[in-house]
Amino acid sequence: VQLVESGGGLVQAGGSLRLSCAASESAFVFNAMRWYRQAPGKRRELVAAITSGDSTYYTDSVKGRFTISRDNAKNAVYLQMNSLKPEDTAVYYCNVDIFSESWDCEGSTCYWGQGTQVTVSS
Repeated sequence: VQLVESGGGLVQAGGSLRLSCAASESAFVFNAMRWYRQAPGKRRELVAAITSGDSTYYTDSVKGRFTISRDNAKNAVYLQMNSLKPEDTAVYYCNVDIFSESWDCEGSTCYWGQGTQVTVSS
């Protein structure tokens, strides 16, 4: 599964960005879809996840500011990021799962995008 991400960039604090991630093949049906991020010197962390039934999860630091959504017809997942803060600066990775509905990627059924840089200036 190849995932193509877009939408990263440089934005001032308080601004917004919308990340997109789409699968290049239409043959797969995805269960959980997720966004992770990794800041310099830090471990990769789960930011948000959405199941095939549209249940959602957010890490505490982004609740009320970020919204995850999906378009099953396009095999795509999105992350709308509002009220961005400098601490949101990271490389953001999309992740899709062809089997599990768990919030977190647990094994070999997950596939990763290449990552897109988000930089929030103060």
